[in-house]
Amino acid sequence: MYSFLKTAHSYWAVIVLFLLVFAIANALVGIAKKKTFDSTDFRRSLFVLITSHIQFLIGLILYFVSPRLSQWDNGVGEVMKDNTARLYLVEHPTINLLAIVLITMGWSMHKRQSLDAKKFSRIGIFYTLGFLLILSRIPWNVWFQ
Repeated sequence: MYSFLKTAHSYWAVIVLFLLVFAIANALVGIAKKKTFDSTDFRRSLFVLITSHIQFLIGLILYFVSPRLSQWDNGVGEVMKDNTARLYLVEHPTINLLAIVLITMGWSMHKRQSLDAKKFSRIGIFYTLGFLLILSRIPWNVWFQ
């Protein structure tokens, strides 16, 4: 189960990152061209929100079935001293939770806006912040191994 979840988490991440880039680009184009925020833009942004939440749930399940979880038995100090353990057990989950919160905030804030430019800007700003946080904590050296 661990191997399957790890593979699913890695490949689903590619989908989430691609969709985030697409949604951010859509928001920038919407602002630049002064487009109306229509149902297509709404669905695109919602789809990114849903896929990012699914990714987080896969990651959360993966966290609790991971053999790395036993490293907490050595104590917080030992986990924090080990760069790899700290990345997988502390930094990656915490920063990605924050990224999901930002993406969700962008989604929630855009719904309260009446102006189309503000809707696009809320999506653009918060999805970009989430995207950058996700990129910052991807374990690049072991991705897809």
